[in-house]
Amino acid sequence: MTMSSAATGYDVLVVGFGPTGAVASGLLGRLGHRTLVVDRLAGIYDKPRAIALDHEIFRHFDNMGVAEAISPHVEPFTASEHFGADGQLIRRIDMVAKPYPLGYTPSMVFSQPPVEAELRRHALSFDCVGAALGVELVDLVQRPEHVEAKLRDADGQLRSVTARYVLGCDGASSTVRQIAGIALEDLIFDEPWLVVDVRVNPDAIARLPQSSAQFCNPARPVSFLIGPNNHRRWEIMLLPGEDPRAMERPDNVWSLLAPWLAPADGELWRAASYRFHALVAADWRNGRVLIAGDAAHQQPPFIGQGMCQGLRDATNLVWKLDRVLKGSSPDGLLDSYTAERKQHVIELTGKIKAIGQSICERDPAAARRRDAQILSEGGGKPLVLTRQEIIPPLRAGFLSEQDGAARGSLFPQPRIASDGGPRLLDQMTGPGLRVFIDGRRSDASSLAALCAAHPDLPATAIAPAGAGKPLTLEEIDGVLAGWFDRHGVVAAVVRPDHYVFGTARSASELSRLLHDISSRLRGNHKPDLKMEKTA
Repeated sequence: MTMSSAATGYDVLVVGFGPTGAVASGLLGRLGHRTLVVDRLAGIYDKPRAIALDHEIFRHFDNMGVAEAISPHVEPFTASEHFGADGQLIRRIDMVAKPYPLGYTPSMVFSQPPVEAELRRHALSFDCVGAALGVELVDLVQRPEHVEAKLRDADGQLRSVTARYVLGCDGASSTVRQIAGIALEDLIFDEPWLVVDVRVNPDAIARLPQSSAQFCNPARPVSFLIGPNNHRRWEIMLLPGEDPRAMERPDNVWSLLAPWLAPADGELWRAASYRFHALVAADWRNGRVLIAGDAAHQQPPFIGQGMCQGLRDATNLVWKLDRVLKGSSPDGLLDSYTAERKQHVIELTGKIKAIGQSICERDPAAARRRDAQILSEGGGKPLVLTRQEIIPPLRAGFLSEQDGAARGSLFPQPRIASDGGPRLLDQMTGPGLRVFIDGRRSDASSLAALCAAHPDLPATAIAPAGAGKPLTLEEIDGVLAGWFDRHGVVAAVVRPDHYVFGTARSASELSRLLHDISSRLRGNHKPDLKMEKTA
């Protein structure tokens, strides 16, 4: 869609066609909403930036129908080994073991340019989605029923379009955020680093660490990441007095890489200096204008959650926006977006900051105390964590008032037996609002019957393979049976973004839970929008 041929009235104007904007546009397109996405750049940045994603995000890619196209550019993320001031192993951050709770490798690395290209291609495969590239947002004016946006193309020509909502996915210096008057809150982290990406020659790869690593050396902290194929990344802390731009020069970069590589060992793909920030928008919505991705938050990269956070924003917001645009829910449903995502970002950023501050310790004596403390926490051995346990649940927003087990957590995705071989749960049920019932129970059919009065909340009973239960999906690995047992519940109501709205321990609790979510979806009851305080 070109600037001259596009119609002027849209459901949603998406500003920014990076991963967050592309996923939001693709989700909106799949749901049939007239969407225009604009970006000031005409093409995709051809060098790597984000490098990590996780099973929650890949689950959404599968739901979107792009997992197969993206898979060639994705590999499992190796464990990250943290080495202390004297080079000793002090901590290991790995991923949860099989059977994987969401059905995919829990932590992955990827190559951003081809993945971003596929996300764009997917979004533009829908007739209701158009793109205007090389186009800059100039102004936004909110009206009672829509937003007027002024756009400027590469030739300087201005054009106005209207949209019922505007979604700003336009990066850390977001024009949308600035026009909307949304302030940023400082979460107090500001460190200068140099990020270096190298395509390493095959004979040199064997000489490099075989796991990702954090070298917590007080003389100069360094992160090492193993990317797809021969892509390796170093994140190198810059020291006081070092000029960030001068440190990007190839001679300085190769000097910093000398402990691992020589210039003949690979191709310098990118070297870019950054200040690793921790910032979050005060509010993520001003009327009909919303922000997502780096426009709404920035966090240090120490466990590779930057892009994941932006895509969580998109998947959280779009299912709500879909209901509002279709008239199924009132506009007030969108207020839960800030409550849910801001809390999640602040809590996760706090954990990332703690890891980052530990890594960034420059005082040798303090670094050795840090090492001793971490080893003590591991019982005298290197402390083992999983990336998944670091990611918090949702704690406020569109969630059941009953603070039950698993409320706000991600619902598992077991493998299901089918005539054509194992399939994942979402492939059997779709990713909409759903109720899942413990199919092992004798009253499973009566629990499912409670959902008949709520046609927009379809129920599915699931039991282990071989249980012989009629009208029940059979899971292969016992993932969900273990989940029901662990939380002591008989049913769960799950949102389209796979977060658990609430759980029930009995038929009466399930009945109340179904009425609760139905009432909230219609706007008859306001959800809890207060953010919890977290340590």
